[in-house]
Amino acid sequence: TFIALRDAALLEMLYASGMRASEIVGLNIKDINFEVSFVKCFGKGSKERIVPINQITMAALKTYLDQARQQFPKKDKEALFVDKNGERLRRQGLWLIIKKYVKITGVKGKTSPHTLRHSFATHLLEKGADLRSVQEMLGHADIATTQIYTSVSRERLKRMYKKAHPRA
Repeated sequence: TFIALRDAALLEMLYASGMRASEIVGLNIKDINFEVSFVKCFGKGSKERIVPINQITMAALKTYLDQARQQFPKKDKEALFVDKNGERLRRQGLWLIIKKYVKITGVKGKTSPHTLRHSFATHLLEKGADLRSVQEMLGHADIATTQIYTSVSRERLKRMYKKAHPRA
């Protein structure tokens, strides 16, 4: 359905970009650059940043825009993500979509848009991304805010060390 295509693109975008809920619902169609796989978003204090997007997410966005977006009522023509009435999706609507898929998939524990943002940052750091780049992608003004995500990675490293090192 066109709702499912929207949801797939929305969830892919959340995880692929690490955007805040307010940033993702604030996106306009013109903010997506399909040629270079980047999205322009506006963070806290209307601070603009450019975030790279992977090809899987770009494909989900293209499918949504080509096959589903025009199925929604045409109330807000600029908004990338709209609700069933064609109005810009709000943060509460985003939460409800996430809650719906958490229930469907049987994921346990609290899950929110911020959970996907946290996963984005943690996975980048675990795969070797430098802290400064992650800071820029998340739109953090202070690197200390980004360093919170390194403690999760350090705990993982400790577990791996204890498990794998013969003298641990």
